[in-house]
Amino acid sequence: MLRRRVVPDPRRSIDAVPVRIRRATAPLLIGAVIALLVAGCTAGPSDPAPAEPAPTGDGGSPSATASAPGTAEPTLPPALIPTGSASDNLPLFASVVDTVWANGAPVTGRSYVDALSTAGFDKAAMQVTQDATTIGNPAEAIQFAVRWGEECLTGQVGPTTPSPVTAVLPGLPSGGCLLGETRAIDW
Repeated sequence: MLRRRVVPDPRRSIDAVPVRIRRATAPLLIGAVIALLVAGCTAGPSDPAPAEPAPTGDGGSPSATASAPGTAEPTLPPALIPTGSASDNLPLFASVVDTVWANGAPVTGRSYVDALSTAGFDKAAMQVTQDATTIGNPAEAIQFAVRWGEECLTGQVGPTTPSPVTAVLPGLPSGGCLLGETRAIDW
């Protein structure tokens, strides 16, 4: 009886995919991971309902210093916390990214790097991917990151991203934040 030898189809091998295509998809995979991580996060417990004001000592009406139900105290805008962790600075990072996104300008890495730098993040600790593909088309998404200690504040925006995605991720052992090719921040 003859045995039939099965030879793998080279068209289905990962080695058949050109290196430049594999490198070009790396940032997209990172973006997908970030999106999944953010989507998997659940909201923390909601604030309990405000307690009823305590009556005064004479059994009369509540004290005048109690705030009216439904009124919220004003929140301060996020600020850079130089001695804080990446998680402490994520609200500011996300706020800056959301502001640039809301501007409606074309997606460029420079606009995000400049805005983050203006907010106080160290430009020397940043990385950003290319704005265009190798054939000159606009990138479907760009990623940018700021190394913060052993972690990275990471963001992704682009035409294929319905809204900005930001997250704190572990830094790479190489000292960077983003896999694949990044562009020089030399402006």
